[in-house]
Amino acid sequence: MLQQLRRLDAGAQKANNRYQLATLKLHRLEHGLAVNRQALGVARSNLAQAQAALAQRLVAIYTTRDEQSTLGVLLGAQSLDDLVTRIETVNSVSRQDTAVIGQVVSFRAQIVHHRAYLRHAHRLQKTLVRRRAAAKHRISVQVAREQRLYASVKSELDHLLAQEQARRLAAARIAQLRAQAESSTATGFGVSASVDGTSVAPPSRYGGVVGIAMRYLGVPYVWGGSSPSGFDCSGLVMYAYAQVGVSLPHYTGAQWGYGVPVSRSDLQPGDLVFFDGLGHVGIYIGGGQFIHAPQTGDVVKISSLDDGWYAATYDGARRITG
Repeated sequence: MLQQLRRLDAGAQKANNRYQLATLKLHRLEHGLAVNRQALGVARSNLAQAQAALAQRLVAIYTTRDEQSTLGVLLGAQSLDDLVTRIETVNSVSRQDTAVIGQVVSFRAQIVHHRAYLRHAHRLQKTLVRRRAAAKHRISVQVAREQRLYASVKSELDHLLAQEQARRLAAARIAQLRAQAESSTATGFGVSASVDGTSVAPPSRYGGVVGIAMRYLGVPYVWGGSSPSGFDCSGLVMYAYAQVGVSLPHYTGAQWGYGVPVSRSDLQPGDLVFFDGLGHVGIYIGGGQFIHAPQTGDVVKISSLDDGWYAATYDGARRITG
């Protein structure tokens, strides 16, 4: 039963990751669309001006007939100095004509490029909108399933949670004392070092978030919650770190991208631990334990990394360094 609730909640978290990623890509794409629409308008305006200049030049060449042709200009020279001057004039006019034609070709190419980008971007935009809608639908379905399952087994869950309450409070006190002892030894910070060619994460700076998170032991799990009235897993992490001045996003996929990787053997209080394909996250407190908001029907509590589901689905850990 608890396993099923965990799987449903992890599935909803993964769907939320996809939704947030698609949203980010869509915002970037919309910015690119706006920039290219503006650039297309500028290119069209420039092309119109270049075409008008070219048309004026063609009219001038036609109306002056051969008098302004290269041969006519040279044969009309009255002296050597006049010939040199006329040659310079012909070259100057020729360069201007070439420049005008080049502008027309260049602006037409820009228009073609921006139109192609906009066509491609519109197709991609439709795809991203569909992905967001699918992810949002999946979130709704998963949460609805959780709520139905929880409603059907609520009395049994209440009984199990009551049995765990005494053990959890005792474990929390022991873990808090252990975390305080461990975090007191983790002083200083810096860039990653190298020992025998192995990358080592800098010491944890945020062991204090453990004590903050522990204030909320027993707070109920609420999907999308990020306040003391209710937390989901990434909401608890975001809230605890916000209290020490670190801003983290409210979804596990983005939290995984923060900080530096840390091996399980090097975990320190405050490190983030991830499970089930980034479907769940908690805060390591020391002694192989972590604090987290597990799933619908449960409360913020402490669990062991060696527990069956968490051990089987462990993805890795990140240490927040900035």
